[in-house]
Amino acid sequence: MTTTPFPETAPENKENHVTTGATVWLTGLPSAGKTTIAYELADRLREEGHRVEVLDGDEIREFISAGLGFSREDRHTNVQRIGFLADLLARNGVKALVPVIAPYADSREAVRKRHQESGAAYLEIHVATPVEVCSVRDVKGLYAKQAAGELSGLTGVDDPYEEPESPDLRIESQNQTVGESAAAVYALLSERGLA
Repeated sequence: MTTTPFPETAPENKENHVTTGATVWLTGLPSAGKTTIAYELADRLREEGHRVEVLDGDEIREFISAGLGFSREDRHTNVQRIGFLADLLARNGVKALVPVIAPYADSREAVRKRHQESGAAYLEIHVATPVEVCSVRDVKGLYAKQAAGELSGLTGVDDPYEEPESPDLRIESQNQTVGESAAAVYALLSERGLA
């Protein structure tokens, strides 16, 4: 019986992958710039051979948390589901970039604790764009709908947002470019030995 080598031993199949996983959670108000920064960072990391997934909050709500509303309990459940996915990816060598509001401190702390228990790296980035700036950006038209009385429960306006007291990094996106914001997160990853 002859054996053939596994495909991964063939030199032509070797790829330049960096396999140190981590979760980078970008929390902040709607239209703070979380998702834009995450995608900018993802491009840079991929160029360097990192395996990266962006767990976009809107996509998660559509495919994994469909049926959940915006009560405190439902928001907590949504954040825990995303935290589970992020931890799973991080433990398997992927950089999970998570641009999700996660308005409650206890929900974010539960995600951090999950990562501590599994041994996966976890960084919390507060995209601390003021509500006045976010409402002008109003990427999805949420602030306009809230002002017109068509929407209630908007995080940071008529629903609570508990700012992180001691995030790993605080970004004021209104004072820098998207590239500079992504570079600041990249610098933190490098400092922690994750990039």
